[in-house]
Amino acid sequence: MKKSIYAVFDVGKTNKKVILFDEDRQIIDEHQQVCIETVDDDGFPCETLSRLAQWVQDRWKALRHNPHYHLKGVNFTSYGASFVHLGANGQPVLPLYNYLKPLPSEYAARFYFDLEQDPQEFAADTCSPQMGMLNSGLQLYWLKYAKPEQYARIRTSLHLPQYLSYIITGEAFSDYTSLGCHTGLWDFTRGRYHDWVLREGVDDKLAPLTKDSIASVVDGILVGVGLHDSSAAVLPYLQQHEEPFLLISTGTWAITLNPFNRQPLTTELLRRDCLSFLSPKGEMTKASRVFFGREHDFQVQRIAHHFHVKPDFYHSLVQVRPPDELSSAFKPWCMHGTGPFPEQPAQEWDLSMFGTAVEAYQHLMQGLMSILKESISLVRQDEKMIYVDGGFARNPLFMQTLACQFPDAKIRTLEVPQATALGALIHLEQGEALKKTQLLFS
Repeated sequence: MKKSIYAVFDVGKTNKKVILFDEDRQIIDEHQQVCIETVDDDGFPCETLSRLAQWVQDRWKALRHNPHYHLKGVNFTSYGASFVHLGANGQPVLPLYNYLKPLPSEYAARFYFDLEQDPQEFAADTCSPQMGMLNSGLQLYWLKYAKPEQYARIRTSLHLPQYLSYIITGEAFSDYTSLGCHTGLWDFTRGRYHDWVLREGVDDKLAPLTKDSIASVVDGILVGVGLHDSSAAVLPYLQQHEEPFLLISTGTWAITLNPFNRQPLTTELLRRDCLSFLSPKGEMTKASRVFFGREHDFQVQRIAHHFHVKPDFYHSLVQVRPPDELSSAFKPWCMHGTGPFPEQPAQEWDLSMFGTAVEAYQHLMQGLMSILKESISLVRQDEKMIYVDGGFARNPLFMQTLACQFPDAKIRTLEVPQATALGALIHLEQGEALKKTQLLFS
């Protein structure tokens, strides 16, 4: 008897994965693929779109015809700020431009001049600080004026998660999670496209916007619309806990996500490295970030070199020591221009005041945590539950120090394997088409 499964395509910049879940949302298999980059029409590195599409089609075909599986549904999640531009025949007519590709300064200047709005106000309204191609809406503006012939060939521009769905369904949609990811397209204050999108006619290139998570049903298989990976990663936590919470996603960046904070983003919050995203239903999710992991790793290397110890010396530390007068002496090196204190200059932290590597690390964690506490406080309201995921969730000293900073909150970790893919599965299961199907057979 065939096993009923769901599949999620989780497409990162480097690794692409297909993760298979059973009906209890347990992972039963995983396949990885590495797609070698190519270059775009300007010679800048970019995704090899044809190989990516072929891989999706091949895996889709293999899953449908697998003798051991009955495929019930499939969804997609991927990195954002990336458009696939389709022509009149429904096929890509331009490269998948890399969001790291520099936006020529003359077009950026022209865009902000034509806005007839203060750039800081625009950034607050659209939750989109000036980030070049990472503001994916500006990519369309750039194409319109820098490559008008190519722009004229575009019938529809889809963000990458929605293109992955389109490969299978042929149905073109826009979704809130991709639009709400610092694109410069969406006016959060008015809940619609920003005026410039309408003035430039860019909305004519965008697919219809949907709140449903299901794009189509193909041969009895539910096919999701797809969603942005950061938004997908929050959904398992929303399923686990009904009361308001914060999620701190740790790694190179520590990103604090508050799905319950609907307050408008101000220019001051924007300046202090806060953003807002959109949920799949178009609701605001406030976020703040700090370059925590990068600073941590940089300083750990300095400590290890200074005290002649191995770089993993801190892994065995489990007991936090209370802060003292040296705790406020920490000086970050990697954080200038980011985080809650963007004006803080890069300074060399003096390690000579400490007697051991362990003592220095204790003070490093105290210093980093004081910055993270401020970042968290920018988006926290009165949430009493704080979840931590990512690498630092397995650092006892981090977890204890965080708990000391927020004595009124419960600090928890949820070991959610493949949280992004699981979020995409949960999103699929919340679709209107699925509910209607269930009603039909109940």
